[in-house]
Parts: sequence; C-alpha cells; structure tokens
Amino acid sequence: MALNELRTHAFLQSDASDICENIQFLLGAFETATGEQWLAFRDDGRYSAADYANVTSARQLKEKSGGTPFWNPFDRAYKLELRRYFVLKLLNGAMSGLVHMHNHDRLHQSLGPSSVILNTALDKEGRYLVPRLRDLAFSVDIGYSSIGAGVLSDGLWRRASAAGASTPLEKRAFGIADDIYGAGLLLAYMSFIPFCKAGVMDGISLQRLLESTFRLDIYAAREYCLADDQLSEAVSFLDLGDGAGWELLQAMLNPDYRKRPIAEAVLNHRFITGAVLRNY
Repeated sequence: MALNELRTHAFLQSDASDICENIQFLLGAFETATGEQWLAFRDDGRYSAADYANVTSARQLKEKSGGTPFWNPFDRAYKLELRRYFVLKLLNGAMSGLVHMHNHDRLHQSLGPSSVILNTALDKEGRYLVPRLRDLAFSVDIGYSSIGAGVLSDGLWRRASAAGASTPLEKRAFGIADDIYGAGLLLAYMSFIPFCKAGVMDGISLQRLLESTFRLDIYAAREYCLADDQLSEAVSFLDLGDGAGWELLQAMLNPDYRKRPIAEAVLNHRFITGAVLRNY
C-alpha cells in the first residue's frame, strides 16, 4: 500500500506547474533496514476533519451543559456562522482535491473525515483554512488501459460488475461515482457531527441511519432529524439555500451510481461554493 501511495503522489506531483494545494505534498520516501517503507510529507497541519468535528462537538456539549454559556445571543449566532463557513470551506477544499485526482485519472477510494488534513482547527481562522487530502494508499488508476487491473482495486471492479458496469467506460464511471458516494458520507458527517453535542451522533450511527434505516431516502431522514431538537443545528445547516445541502446530499448518495454527479459538479454546487451563506 505504501508503494501505491508513493506512486500516486509521484504521479500527481510530476508536473510542477500543476500541483494541487488541496492534496498533501510528498517530500520523499525511504526504506528501513528491515524492509519497512516510510513516506515523508510536508507538515501542512496536525489536525484532521475528524479531529475538528470531535473537538467542536465536545465544545458544544460543554457550552450547552452550562460550562461556558452564551449570554449574548448575537455572539452565539456569530459563532454558528463562523462554524458554517469553516465546514463549507473544508468541504470545498476536499472536493477541489478530489476534482484534481479525477481529472488526472486517479480515484481516492478511502475518502473520509480522517483523510482530510487541516492547517487549523479554529472556526475563527476559517479564512486561512487549507484542507488537503491524504491517505492515498488505496488510490486507483482509472486510465482506460488500467481499468480492471490491480490487486488493491479488485474489490472495486467486482462491485462495478455487480452494479451492471461491464465496459471500461462504465467501470470508470462506477469508480468515479463510488468516490462521490464516499464524499457524500463525508458531507453528511461534517454536516452533523460539528453541529451536535458530543454523544448525540457519531459517524457510524449516522451512516447506519442513512443507509439502513432510511435506505438513502435523504428527505425522509430529514423529517426524522427535524423532530429531534438535538439535531436542529445540523438540519438548519443543510437547510441553507432552501435545502441546498439536502439536495446535494441526496444526489451524492443516490442509490443508482449513474445518477450521482461528478466531482466538478459537486464542487460548483451552490452549497459547496458557500453561496448559501449571506455574509461571505
């Protein structure tokens, strides 16, 4: 896997004029005397999106339990706006990195909150946030000559065949849609966890709620969440822009892979661009 990650980064960094700032930068690699392979990356931050979400969720628990109450309702609204901006910029950066990978015939295949590294985890520093994708060990080459090949991608191509994708073009489309599904789960995670108190919702429970309980009927899931006051801020976040967040989430998690948007369409969606925020 280390070799696959090395090759992926080397390929994506092969053109110095086409380096994506939203993908972690590889400085080099070495092998120890015992045969272990190590990769060295530029220090672009110590926090992941998962770290940010968990810390923010824990902070909300402390605030709402009376530890640090909001005496000023305007202050509360301002901090909520900062958090919304931070999360949208995080998602925008992650999608920018994914667009770059797809445009260069590479899938990520392990996209999640732990695979997005951040240079800051403070809402007030959102303007300086630069999210970067990491964990490319499972990346897959989707150049037409490589479709169907590779030990690490064997499971992907089996799932593609099971979904009815038989030609190289269809399998490539399935692979891209599979990454989009992962990005959709990331969108769901970042839309709920940072906006809920710690212990109210976690990634596994959220995925189970969407996939098993509501079978990817996102609007039915919204009605369920709407009835729970502890999820109100998450619902309000996805409600921005007349429900733009729910609209995008439903598209990215569409059970039919053929109906999911490509990464560039997601990046240009009004929710991900931040157009739904009035003050930015």
